[in-house]
Amino acid sequence: AASPPSPLWALPEELLLLICSYLDAQALGRLAQVCRRLRFLSSRDVLWRRIARGCLNSGFTQLGTDLAAGIPVKERVKVSQNWRHGRCRRETVLKWKCKQVASFSSSFLMPWMELDGEYLYLSQAENIQAYHLCAEGTGLQRHPQAIFSGHQEDVCRFVLANSHIVSGGGDGSIVLHKIHGSYSVKFSAHEQEVNCVDFQGGLIVSGSRDRTAKVWSLSAGRVGQCLHTVQTEDRVWSIAISPLLSSFVTGTACCGHTSPLRIWDLESGQLLTCLGTDFHRGAGVLDVFYETPSLLLSCGYDTYIRYWDIRTSTRKCVQEWEEPHDSALYCIRSDKNHMIASGSSYYGVVRLWDKRQTRCLQSFHLSSPTSSPVYCLRFSTTHLYAALASALHVLDFTAS
Repeated sequence: AASPPSPLWALPEELLLLICSYLDAQALGRLAQVCRRLRFLSSRDVLWRRIARGCLNSGFTQLGTDLAAGIPVKERVKVSQNWRHGRCRRETVLKWKCKQVASFSSSFLMPWMELDGEYLYLSQAENIQAYHLCAEGTGLQRHPQAIFSGHQEDVCRFVLANSHIVSGGGDGSIVLHKIHGSYSVKFSAHEQEVNCVDFQGGLIVSGSRDRTAKVWSLSAGRVGQCLHTVQTEDRVWSIAISPLLSSFVTGTACCGHTSPLRIWDLESGQLLTCLGTDFHRGAGVLDVFYETPSLLLSCGYDTYIRYWDIRTSTRKCVQEWEEPHDSALYCIRSDKNHMIASGSSYYGVVRLWDKRQTRCLQSFHLSSPTSSPVYCLRFSTTHLYAALASALHVLDFTAS
């Protein structure tokens, strides 16, 4: 008598993986219920990677780079569905006293933050405090692990890079701290507030209310030396260095007749190009974010998120999304793939956007009944943190 045929799952693993690579998430989930071997096989990252690249905030960039290699891809796909459908647990993890604010251009406490592994760095008045994230990922430890000081007035913005913190303050100075050590440098940078800074490749760029942007050296023997001063003819609200380290972009107040988005050569300080031609007066750019050397996001007072591809056109953005409630947009971040998160100026509204859609995907109101802008937001694959005028909120998307 002939032997009974072997079951499908008795095939070599390479063939099983090839067959399973044609399945979607639902089919892989059902396959996992068949037996232990197929449950193990159907959880392999190689099968979920293709699915994850089409999901929101799954840790993969447009180019396929994995930004969250320590988390199983299947788990990220599950959490991605919570992002898409707005399923999360909300918590206020820090509160502080706030000053009364009138507008973005006033001098007031405007918290800024950065995420770095297990730590969240938050500016509060003239200090930057490092908080350790709790093991479950939701809250913060009650007391900061470290405090970085040096400014005489409030920190306006800061950036983390290469184990350093670079901050700009209302006192017109820039302060450089080494995160793990006592090394710090402070130098006078601008005549008025340093509204924005960026730091890459041994260079700092800064923008100020004094209508200039400057490039600073951090090389040995030249720390704090100004290499270029760019006359922007307008207050600089946002700044970012290109990932190629060849240029930087400034976002200005748009009070004159020039574009509020301009790209400058990092080596010479010369203007390379202006982005856009249809900005209205007062449409200042409050935040900019490079996804790749050629893809750039911007937002500001005119209530639009704009997506620029400088390879195709500098005159017109390739995509734009309008804030539904006609609010200024103070901050944006993306997962460098499909998702954008934005923070608006009224009632602490955080919105999630899918670049493949024209309308907002999800909205979260964090400061009702009182109104506060979302001054800064950051997110990981599982949590979103939003800094408002008087509190830090966290949205936990691992909750079912």
